[in-house]
Amino acid sequence: MEKYQLIERSIITTYRKKIWAKFVKAVKDYKLINENDRIMVCISGGKDSFLLAKCIEEIKKHGDVNFSCVYVVMNPGYSKANKKKILENAKILNLDIEMFDTEIFKVAYLLKEENPCYMCARMRRGYLYDKAKQLGCNKIALGHHFNDVIETTLMSMLYSSEIKTMMPKLHSTNYPGLELIRPLYLVKEEDIIAWANYNELNFINCACKFSELASIDVSKSKRLEIKNLIKELKKVNSEVDHNIFKSMENVNLECILGTVKDGKHQSFLDNYEEKYLDK
Repeated sequence: MEKYQLIERSIITTYRKKIWAKFVKAVKDYKLINENDRIMVCISGGKDSFLLAKCIEEIKKHGDVNFSCVYVVMNPGYSKANKKKILENAKILNLDIEMFDTEIFKVAYLLKEENPCYMCARMRRGYLYDKAKQLGCNKIALGHHFNDVIETTLMSMLYSSEIKTMMPKLHSTNYPGLELIRPLYLVKEEDIIAWANYNELNFINCACKFSELASIDVSKSKRLEIKNLIKELKKVNSEVDHNIFKSMENVNLECILGTVKDGKHQSFLDNYEEKYLDK
């Protein structure tokens, strides 16, 4: 058996419960993949996106939904070493990828030197949507996982003063007909790391050129700060991560000071007396 076949097999055997079952559950529960979809699977070069590509490949071969997909790598300006590593891993995993080059790293830093990460993220999204349109795709699959979801939830509360989370799917407002999906939504990062180690796979971690600059200290990253906070909380309560996730499915609107919908804010006081009189 070839190495890529052993890797594929590990997803549906050794990691059937922790990865495959959760991947399939997210796809079905959130209706992420439908008949005749054409999906652009985005590969950044890290463990998450490569696992996503293999999971989608598996469900395409063995699932009951007919859809097509393409595997795309957007090069924002990777170093030669990182670009080479991505191509090597694609070969190991037997993935037929298309890589297209951009100058996102260079432009983002020039335009927004103080906060290049924000500019980089916006430019990446634009390039990906444009590419998806060119390829005739109606969906873009990203490798965000369970930990990304709960970290985003806490970051929104602690640093943006709002309660919101990273959604499993999202219609594009600027690109009609395109939808973003996150099939690894229920898969934990620790299990992705375990899968990579089990198969002796070595992926690039952070290929961002900004983190290499002395002026940008990645140790001060808000996401890393939240990741460490959750890690500490789990020492006291091992279900903390699960509880954060479930809280977004159990929002009690009777105990919320205010809500925002379509840009309009509504206070609990707006119909406070009416609700009391109705009872």
